[in-house]
Amino acid sequence: MLSKRIIPCLDVREGCTTKGIKFKQNVDIGDPVEMGRYYYEEGADEIVFYDITASNEKRDIMIDVVSRVAGDIFIPFSVGGGIRTLDDMRRVLLAGAEKVSVNSAAIRDPEIISKGARAFGSQCIVLGMDVKKVTPSDAVPSGYEMVINGGRTYTGIDALKWAQKGEALGAGEICLNSIDADGTLDGYELTLTALISENVNIPVIASGGAGNIDHIYQVLTRGRADAALVASIIHYGTCTIREIKEDLHARGVKVRMSW
Repeated sequence: MLSKRIIPCLDVREGCTTKGIKFKQNVDIGDPVEMGRYYYEEGADEIVFYDITASNEKRDIMIDVVSRVAGDIFIPFSVGGGIRTLDDMRRVLLAGAEKVSVNSAAIRDPEIISKGARAFGSQCIVLGMDVKKVTPSDAVPSGYEMVINGGRTYTGIDALKWAQKGEALGAGEICLNSIDADGTLDGYELTLTALISENVNIPVIASGGAGNIDHIYQVLTRGRADAALVASIIHYGTCTIREIKEDLHARGVKVRMSW
C-alpha cells in the first residue's frame, strides 16, 4: 500500500499567500517562499502552488515566485494557474516544479493534457478540478459540475465524466477541489471525493474543507483519497503537519514519517 500524502497548498495572489472561503473573501497570510520552506521542514510530502488569479486575469504565472519556492524545498512541487500552453508547462518545469496543474485551460482545450503527457510524461500532468454541487440533470448526471476561472464560470460539464476523460487523455493525477467546502473548515466533500476516487485509476488529491485532523482521516479512508491538500488548518496553527501524520499513523493510516 502506498503511503497517503499530506500536501500543503499555497494559494498565491500578487506574490503573497492568501486564503479565502469558497473562493471569496481572500486574506493575505504570508510569504510563499518562507511558508514553503517551513512546511518542507515540517515533513510535507509535496507542496502545491496555485497562482489563483492568473487564469481569470489571462496572464502568465509568476515564474519568479515559482523559482524561489522551488529553490528552497526538496520534495515534489506542483504548480498551477495560468498554464495554457506547452511552453507555459516547460517554463514552470524548468523553474523547478516537478508537476504542472491544468484546470481552466484544459476545459477550453482538452488536448493540452495529452500534449503535456506526451512531452513531459503523465507523471508531470495534474488535472485540477474545481467542482460545485448542483441539481442533477442530463448534462450533469452526477450532480457535480466543473467550474473554471477561479470559481466564476459554470461549464455544464459533469465532474465524473471530466475526471475520466482527463485520465484517458493522459493526466497522471487529479487534484479535486470542492468549492462548496473550500475554506469552510467543515470537512472535505466525502461523497464527491469517493465518487471520483472509485471511478478513476489515477491518484486523487482531496482539497477543500479540512478543519481538524479527523476530517483528513475521513477523506483518506471513507473518501478513498490518495492524498489530502491542507491549507487553513496549518496556515492558522490549528495543528502541524507532524501532528497530522502522528495521528494518522496511530489510527493505522500509512504515512511517511521523516523524523
